[in-house]
Amino acid sequence: MKKRASRRPLFEVRHSPIHGYGVFALRRIRKGTTVTEYLGDRVTHEEADARYEDKDPNDNHTFLFTVDSKTVIDGGVGGNDARFINHGCDPNCESTTQDKRIYVEAIRTIQPGEELAYDYQIERDPEDPPNVDEIFACRCGAANCRGSMLLARKKPRKTVGAKAAKKPAKRSKKKSRPVVRPAASRRAAMRREGARRPAATVNAAGGPRSAAGTRLARAAKRGGTAR
Repeated sequence: MKKRASRRPLFEVRHSPIHGYGVFALRRIRKGTTVTEYLGDRVTHEEADARYEDKDPNDNHTFLFTVDSKTVIDGGVGGNDARFINHGCDPNCESTTQDKRIYVEAIRTIQPGEELAYDYQIERDPEDPPNVDEIFACRCGAANCRGSMLLARKKPRKTVGAKAAKKPAKRSKKKSRPVVRPAASRRAAMRREGARRPAATVNAAGGPRSAAGTRLARAAKRGGTAR
């Protein structure tokens, strides 16, 4: 009897219409599937900062991924194909953290030929240069694309006039809301971090810190994409 051929790999790396190289499904990937682990050299934050200290502030390319307050994975050294997964504003994947390891998981069923992506959720910083949105421009092409890999700018709160303040507040029904995950950790470099963790690892702020790449020099912190 002939041996049964092994199943086709889940994905392959090839040129992406979004940016550089991307990761594409070779067969259907069901929702909830762990697609791959993010691998690379595990270093301290200080070592990661030193490696990219002289990086061009207009280059958003990096393979750094924060694990926790002590450890960073540098996918550019000993890494795997996970480092090529691009950002997307309407993602089909998300990064997860378990036992200090980073995984990429499908959040919906992905069809063959579809590019894998997850939201980098790069947090804004007061020290960002004026052209930060241009540096981190998003070209994912999604209907809801926000045009940037950075989180959307917060809208200023409306001030309530003296008379309006005296009016009794209207009672409204409670609406359920998704858990808000804090975004990118800001160090000398921007780092992508697991966007979702098991309950046991959620931080005191009510959720795990999520990030996307590496912000360069402290004077002009900026981020990178795993491309």
